[in-house]
Amino acid sequence: MVNPLAGPDHEVAGWFHAHLTRTFVSVLRAFTEFGSSEWIGVVLFFMVLYFVWKKYWPSLVTLVVAVPGGMLLNELVKQLVHRHRPFVDGPFVDWSGYSFASGHTIGATLLYGQLALFILPAMKARHWRRLTVSSAALLIALVGFSRIALGAHFLTDVLAAIVFGVLWLAFCLFAGKPMRRTVVLSPAVPLVDEAALVRIEETGSPAQSLLS
Repeated sequence: MVNPLAGPDHEVAGWFHAHLTRTFVSVLRAFTEFGSSEWIGVVLFFMVLYFVWKKYWPSLVTLVVAVPGGMLLNELVKQLVHRHRPFVDGPFVDWSGYSFASGHTIGATLLYGQLALFILPAMKARHWRRLTVSSAALLIALVGFSRIALGAHFLTDVLAAIVFGVLWLAFCLFAGKPMRRTVVLSPAVPLVDEAALVRIEETGSPAQSLLS
């Protein structure tokens, strides 16, 4: 697959690779952990437990399809594109596999993006909504930057991962609308409560006795 931005890709990757230090690498690896499969797995585990406990089945289905589903699709893209990583050897290089698109970045985009979509409807104040979106965007940006600076991915790998992640979240959001609408239109509480039914029966008893 021809990369039209191959020049800028290699320039950015080469510049960071030439300026890596042990301290810089330690900071970058701390950032990159926010998009690691281990961290995402832990967060998903507790979210699944919460949704099962609360019986939020539409949210549970959306979470599973959006985050693990999107990450699996990205693995398929990696196998189809077969782009090699910027650097496969060096003092700070310890990864394998293909480069396009960045798995850490798309994982962060899917996880923090979906978390934001869950939280935003409950927030009425505009500044809290802005803070939620900004926090999600910052975490995604830090993960993406760390992957480029560490030499694990090209710039276009990270940008493509963010675009793919946003598109997949948008697809899941619109595809899940009928399911959420069904839940809203099917309330768990009865339209007439039991106390009202008792009162109706009590008032109806004398009339029935007079007619009998």
